[in-house]
Amino acid sequence: MKKYRTDYGPGPFAIDINKATLSNDTYRTAIWTGPHLQLTVMSINPFDDIGLEQHPDNDQFIRIEKGKGVVRMGPTKDQVTFEQYVFDDYAVFVPAGTWHNIINTGSEPMKLYTVYAPSHHAHGTIHETKEVAEREEG
Repeated sequence: MKKYRTDYGPGPFAIDINKATLSNDTYRTAIWTGPHLQLTVMSINPFDDIGLEQHPDNDQFIRIEKGKGVVRMGPTKDQVTFEQYVFDDYAVFVPAGTWHNIINTGSEPMKLYTVYAPSHHAHGTIHETKEVAEREEG
């Protein structure tokens, strides 16, 4: 299966998102970055998480292609009151400014893709691991 390691934005592009997501073995890879939208694929290790975070200027759409876990969201870091178990084919909508986290509760990597509007990460971002992402974007 082809692995996507190039950011194809901002030009026209089409992709089999299911195959791209399932074949991804990095914590985060930007596949398409434009001025108003960005697509990344992610692989979250078993019993790991994205980490509680908030994007003040970005709405975010997350689709779980494979795996199971729990999504938590709330208006402040200390008020994360929304909780939903998620599985294959679930979609998660995160409004700008909302604190959120996705925790992989399964024994296999969780495969997901996320769309940010506007773009959030630098064009061409590849984070091999969560630790690299935290160090670079800390």
